[in-house]
Amino acid sequence: MRIFKVSDQPSIKRSVDSGTKEQRAAVKNIIKSVRKDGDQALKAYSLELDGVLLEDFTVTEEEKREAYKEVDDTVLGVIREAADNIRIYHEKQLRTSWMTTDENGSILGQKVTPLDSVGLYVPGGTAAYPSSVLMNVIPAKVAGVKRLVIATPPDKKTGKLPPAVLVAAQEAGAEEMYKVGGAQAIAALAYGTETIASVDKITGPGNIYVALAKREVFGDVDIDMIAGPSEIAILADATAKPNEVAADLLSQAEHDQLSCSVLVTPSEALAAAVADEVEKQLNALPRQKIARQSIENYGAIYVTETMEEAVQTVNRLAPEHLEIITENALSLIGQIRHAGAIFIGRFSPEPVGDYFAGPNHVLPTNGTARFSSPLSVEDFQKKSSIVFYSEKALKENGEKIAAFARLEGLEAHARAIEARLKG
Repeated sequence: MRIFKVSDQPSIKRSVDSGTKEQRAAVKNIIKSVRKDGDQALKAYSLELDGVLLEDFTVTEEEKREAYKEVDDTVLGVIREAADNIRIYHEKQLRTSWMTTDENGSILGQKVTPLDSVGLYVPGGTAAYPSSVLMNVIPAKVAGVKRLVIATPPDKKTGKLPPAVLVAAQEAGAEEMYKVGGAQAIAALAYGTETIASVDKITGPGNIYVALAKREVFGDVDIDMIAGPSEIAILADATAKPNEVAADLLSQAEHDQLSCSVLVTPSEALAAAVADEVEKQLNALPRQKIARQSIENYGAIYVTETMEEAVQTVNRLAPEHLEIITENALSLIGQIRHAGAIFIGRFSPEPVGDYFAGPNHVLPTNGTARFSSPLSVEDFQKKSSIVFYSEKALKENGEKIAAFARLEGLEAHARAIEARLKG
């Protein structure tokens, strides 16, 4: 890994979310076709892009039952325990409606309502991502969403969904599932087809075509975020173990060639040792080609003069994942302003959060942790303001309200108040 002085202005931003001109055009054509031809377009794209000929996209009850037979009992136990952890964590986020009353009789409040329907996209094909299912379905379920729809591409050989995905979906509480992926799945969820009814919001990660499709349909439906490639920053001092730090950096590098892995440290000795360890571990990594390209293009080690400067550097990076591996890691939490998820101490590596601990692993990327938050229960709820003014309250404040309306040149607004005051 390359070692820099922090004056080299570290960054994790990668201009990949907008895609190429050809990719954007392809996505727009797919969406247009699905809106026009519905299921027929889905069948055509499933054959062309996913290599699967399907007459029916719906996951059957038999397929759901069969999935349990194909998942090892130990794996099932892990899925269930992870689901419990995720559910318990997200139940603490649940917000309820509230009202306050004033002595003049007015009532103000907020009504919290779950969304009617949500589409949850799960990347797939040859790979299985049951963790993505749990992280998207469970907070929606906790929020009270009644209709949860999962869309994920089928396996090219079997035409079915991975058993672990089907099991995770059922354990999390989702029953409506479709074997369709890519931009065509996003279009179907947003606008509906003969088989798939449209939803109000779409969440979940995907490739560049999925990201572009989500961006395209935003406004007609809501979306969670435009997720970029994964990233990790590690804030460490001389007490950190080089082999552990290197392993954590590579845990993100193996995701994608565009993934970003950064170490920030005031220790030159640690920096040199981690650089050597990364190279050593890379050679033994099954996904070596992907991880190596990620490390070479987007991996870096930044050496600072002080720990204070290191913290400032991390806040400038605003990483998706931040690990703090220092002598007094807990004492630094208050100084961290920008990070999607913060992992404290050497026994809290990032995969703990990816799969099992409970917090959501759908996180802001590409520096957007400066203003964005992890996926949460609130993403599946909407809020309505409640206003009840008594006659006494309107008489007390009516003239002030009318004056404010006239200040903005809105006479009819003022008269709507005065019509009641005169009465």
